[in-house]
Amino acid sequence: MNVFSRMREDIRNVFTRDPAARSVLEVLTCYPGVHAIWMHRIAHWCWHHRLRLLGRLVSHVSRTLTQIEIHPGAAIGRRVFIDHGSGVVIGETAELGDDVLLYQGVVLGGTTLEKKKRHATLGNGVEMGSGAIALGPITIGDGARVGAGSVIIRSVPPGVTVVGVPGRVVTKRQRPAPIADLEHGKLPDPVAEAIRLVLKDQQKLEERLRELEALAGVTHPKDGIERDRHALEKEFAQGGGI
Repeated sequence: MNVFSRMREDIRNVFTRDPAARSVLEVLTCYPGVHAIWMHRIAHWCWHHRLRLLGRLVSHVSRTLTQIEIHPGAAIGRRVFIDHGSGVVIGETAELGDDVLLYQGVVLGGTTLEKKKRHATLGNGVEMGSGAIALGPITIGDGARVGAGSVIIRSVPPGVTVVGVPGRVVTKRQRPAPIADLEHGKLPDPVAEAIRLVLKDQQKLEERLRELEALAGVTHPKDGIERDRHALEKEFAQGGGI
């Protein structure tokens, strides 16, 4: 596939991924994620033809113009879309498959100073929400989704949804999902689930304590703790959102 065919494919991909896209001219002039991918291809070519300094200079200019930092050594597949893009960082040994979707603030970072594979490998169709971070030479399997603000430090199997710090698998896809279906408002919250369990266990202990006090004839005045607990339980039952 020649350069212009690849550019046309990238433009079509924007219309598939982003309902806000209205015209080809708008994509050509107003989509920094597309600009960053195109400039990276130039930098990547320079890097692999021993023009390392030129590749870094092209990458640096791209970072200045788009606020997206992609090391020229990173390998990026076809139809990769960086939505909005500000703050995205992709390290030197990162590898991205086809049809990957990254939102703003995504970081594919390294965890060692050794000159070896030290950044993440993303399979085909991976989606990473805003502010998601993948650290180290881990693998995120095909079709996996990473919730916003999650930190991934271990490899992720294909087709799962991962959220939290550190990331935990919360759902598995039962069938192929449509493009860009990472609905953050419907993702489970493992922290909230843990707090619910603690509150439930506390309620059982309080009930047993009251039974023992009743048998012993001990009474104590009511305080506001139970009222506060009920309010907290109600908040988490509603999702804990603001």
